Amino acid sequence: MHNWSVNQTIPNATRNTRQRAEVLALLQETEGFRTAQDLHQTLRQRGVKVGLTTIYRTLQLLVDAGEVDTTRTGGGEQLFRRCSRTHHHHLVCRHCGTTVEVSGPAVERWADKVATDYGFTDVNHTLEIFGTCAHCAAAGNGQRKADG
Repeated sequence: MHNWSVNQTIPNATRNTRQRAEVLALLQETEGFRTAQDLHQTLRQRGVKVGLTTIYRTLQLLVDAGEVDTTRTGGGEQLFRRCSRTHHHHLVCRHCGTTVEVSGPAVERWADKVATDYGFTDVNHTLEIFGTCAHCAAAGNGQRKADG
């Protein structure tokens, strides 16, 4: 993971603008997953003139470069966060968005075996486990609603 500042550049970007650098700097100080709209609002509140399209393009460049993780909410909204450079998985609180990076050697072995069993090569995977964090559970947010 890089320690980004507004003077650094995005890997593989054809143009590195001040707005892109501001997105990078904000991601560096942000914990957990956030939407592009959340990042846009925070930057605007700080007086940074940046369009939402620029934020989406910047985030996609960062995802492509392996600098940012992405996941989706149950409703399909895409979320972004800075990540470590090593392969990992996530535990994500479905209530507050708290995210923990975890390794999963058993998952890695299973994925390799399944791929081999079916004749697949050059495979990769992602895994997000959604649940309720201890803080939200203590606040009563972890209760499942009865169907009906």
